[in-house]
Amino acid sequence: MSSKNDFSKGSIPRNILNIAFPMTLAQLISVLYNIVDRIYIGKIPENATLALTGLGVTLPIITIVIAFANLFGMGGAPLSSIARGRGDNEKAEEIMGNSFALLLIFGILLTILGLLFKKPMLYLFGASDATFPYANAYITIYLLGSIFVMIGLGMNNFINAQGFGRIGMMTVLLGAILNIILDPIFIFGFNMGVKGAAIATVISQFFSALWVFKFLIGKETILKIKLKNLKLKKSLVSKITFLGLSGFVMAITNSAAQIMCNVYLQYYGGDLYVGVMTILNSIREIITLPAKGLTDGAQPVISYNYGAKNYKRVTSAIKFASMLCVGYMVTIWIILYMFPAFFIRIFNSDVDFVNAGLPALKLFFFGYFMMSLQFSGQSVFVALGKSKQAVFFSLFRKVIIVIPLTIILPKLFNLGVNGVLLAEPISNIIGGIASFSTMIFIVSREFKAARLKSET
Repeated sequence: MSSKNDFSKGSIPRNILNIAFPMTLAQLISVLYNIVDRIYIGKIPENATLALTGLGVTLPIITIVIAFANLFGMGGAPLSSIARGRGDNEKAEEIMGNSFALLLIFGILLTILGLLFKKPMLYLFGASDATFPYANAYITIYLLGSIFVMIGLGMNNFINAQGFGRIGMMTVLLGAILNIILDPIFIFGFNMGVKGAAIATVISQFFSALWVFKFLIGKETILKIKLKNLKLKKSLVSKITFLGLSGFVMAITNSAAQIMCNVYLQYYGGDLYVGVMTILNSIREIITLPAKGLTDGAQPVISYNYGAKNYKRVTSAIKFASMLCVGYMVTIWIILYMFPAFFIRIFNSDVDFVNAGLPALKLFFFGYFMMSLQFSGQSVFVALGKSKQAVFFSLFRKVIIVIPLTIILPKLFNLGVNGVLLAEPISNIIGGIASFSTMIFIVSREFKAARLKSET
């Protein structure tokens, strides 16, 4: 099995697509956990818009949970791949064991802290007196299952990093199918509304986490979770955390941007526009998944060959993944602009909602294809273990560009809601160019130096 998943051999595009295709499907299915909830909640007979807006207010908290899963999962998996590329499977397992322990510890801590501070957080994140009951009902139950999110999402990175893309896809497919089946039963059958959606999600996440754990202690995996590796080592914890900071910061800054966006949309447009932003974020999650899946799928191939010092294959992998990512994003952006009403009506067909959503969508997604450059650059920095650059560009787009613009633009020329929406496309253009060009410069310089050293 180890030789089967040797990324130093065979076609680079085939190696990447063998991981990226099931990983993309898995990520697409993963989003269904929350997207399906929103679709069903948007169809309930009474107060659908308020309930949907309430769910939107909970997104920053959900993003924070996912951020911690990324911190230890995406931080440990590339390091584990690099160690495996060097032939040191024992170290690779040690890294995986420490990551698993960190996910368990922080899963419990997040549940406790989230339940303690949920009320002030929800109001801070844009809830009103009308939407708070729905937001509170959903997030209370969701937080009780956050440890399952941490294990299922975080440890699935180690399944994909070993080349078991189909198993990784099944992790999420199992949970998503359960969620799709259980949602209407709990929401409509038991008449539980948003509480039913949350219960269905938690049950689904439990079974996904159980699937991951069983595989990583089973016979088919290359690297196993072992009790001896759960003892935390300071050196490993710091390496995992520093590299994982990229995905963590990206998720946390996304959450911060969502918070600022909700607050200012509430101020300038009210509950209606907070609800519209919930839909726009849902659409964004769906359409960016193939691009994210492709660049994430390239990471194990890049990391493995980087560890093996096979720089030609690293360069080929970067070129292939980047070109395919850009091509996809341009195509989906055109489709989105051609059929905007279709995407909005998936979630809510209310006339006022659609009328507000159409111009908002066109502003929010203007030039969105430039985000492909951010994904490509960011993914390579993580795959090569370059934590400083990965973290900087995670901060750069959201903290340095989006959040200040969200505050400033609405006040300029009385832009109001439109000013809030314009912050995102401006950041995509500037952040994408900066991240990708810096990645090209650093990689070219390092590999050129390695070639010169080998020749002398």
